[in-house]
Amino acid sequence: MQFFIFETMSLSFKPATEKDIPVISQLANKIWHEHYPDIISVEQIDFMLENRYSEAAIEKQMAGDEKFYLAYLDELPVAYASIELKEGYYYLHKFYVDVAKHQGGIGKQFFNYVLVQIDASKSIRLQVNRQNFKAINFYFKMGFTIERVGDFDIGGGYFMNDFVMKRNAM
Repeated sequence: MQFFIFETMSLSFKPATEKDIPVISQLANKIWHEHYPDIISVEQIDFMLENRYSEAAIEKQMAGDEKFYLAYLDELPVAYASIELKEGYYYLHKFYVDVAKHQGGIGKQFFNYVLVQIDASKSIRLQVNRQNFKAINFYFKMGFTIERVGDFDIGGGYFMNDFVMKRNAM
């Protein structure tokens, strides 16, 4: 008789604080350079990382109204998210999972954690690159629909060619 031992991994979530800024910035750099080169240029990735995911940029976002969250797998950071209450709805600014951890259920569990942190009576909107099929399909599974198409000038000669997606209040 053979016995197999399966180690269980511990998945945990927490609100991020200012001391977590370097972790979020490093995780963003890793995820963006692994996931996005097939979607946008490396130059645009670096531009966006510097302008939106640098430690200074994240600190400014945290000082505003964005709430950040981290997911850990066996105490290693594997995902981050940020969400902000706007005029009657929530805006999911960021939702990223380490590429090596895709298809393992982390995204769904982390998304459900973020949902528990907000008022379920309000809808959620987000933007996602129109070529980011993995993310679009994930958001469909999480109850989002495409609200509209948009091309957003982000400076530096770059555009975000996105879908604006919406998840209705529960």
